[in-house]
Amino acid sequence: MKAAIVKNKGETPVYDDVDAPIEQEGYFLINVEASALSQLARVRVAGTHYSSPKQYPFIAGIDGVGRLENGQRVYFLLPEAPWGGMSEQTSVHCINVPESLDAALAAAIANPGFSSWAALTRQAKIQVGDTVLINGATGTSGTLAVPIAKHLGASKVIVTGRNLEKLEQLRQQGADEVIPLDKLAEELPRLFNEGIDIVLDYLWGESATTILNGAINVESDPIRFVQIGSISGDAIQLSSKVLRSSSLTLIGSGLGSVSLEDLVTCVGELLFATAEKGFNLPYQTVPLSQLAHVWHDGGSDIRTVFLVS
Repeated sequence: MKAAIVKNKGETPVYDDVDAPIEQEGYFLINVEASALSQLARVRVAGTHYSSPKQYPFIAGIDGVGRLENGQRVYFLLPEAPWGGMSEQTSVHCINVPESLDAALAAAIANPGFSSWAALTRQAKIQVGDTVLINGATGTSGTLAVPIAKHLGASKVIVTGRNLEKLEQLRQQGADEVIPLDKLAEELPRLFNEGIDIVLDYLWGESATTILNGAINVESDPIRFVQIGSISGDAIQLSSKVLRSSSLTLIGSGLGSVSLEDLVTCVGELLFATAEKGFNLPYQTVPLSQLAHVWHDGGSDIRTVFLVS
């Protein structure tokens, strides 16, 4: 079969022949239809992510959409190395996908969508009427978090970001309040006074520090601060006062803090909601054979989905 094969650490995958997987007990053999080129897929290939495979060669791609031998459409996540999503077949646990949902859209939306879905439902345990602050909402995952939070019961969604044009677009797409990051510190006292129940943090770094320090001595119901991404840096200086003098709970959400089984279940819930509510995002489709032409493209809001069959 054909697949995107990673032969050495950091090398661009090569479209080449590889032996097909053999069906194993407890795993499903999946005929792959589409697999997205996500940032996580890239950094695992580069060998810089904590979940990167350690043995070579392996097949690129962390997830995808395909069909079982009986024709059932399914979504799968993190096949065990050397298998991956960017191949004609893979062997992995999976979950059913609505037939009404286009395979490429399902593959495109799964990874950025489950970041907020898992954070809200599993880690923050969102309740109807909660106010959600999304720190760093102008990226793909943060943008999707706005309608997802509303769908899951948030009564108010506040977003932050640097790109003023994208912030205004988020307002038009349902955000109740938009705050440029350079105005965040001055707006926080009012926001905490009005009430924040959940913070979804896609940035970490300076803005996360500002929010955490802003919670000191704030009298409120417990605030669930969920850390998802670190675009602004991996490390912050956190005062012990943040945890001693606030009602804040600091939680992580990602591979490891949420079990693989639960992540797959989250994606299933997300994809059925996508079919029902019409969640969407811009994406382009590219034949897997052309992966070398787009693998290193970056900086675009348009996600790339490889069509495998």
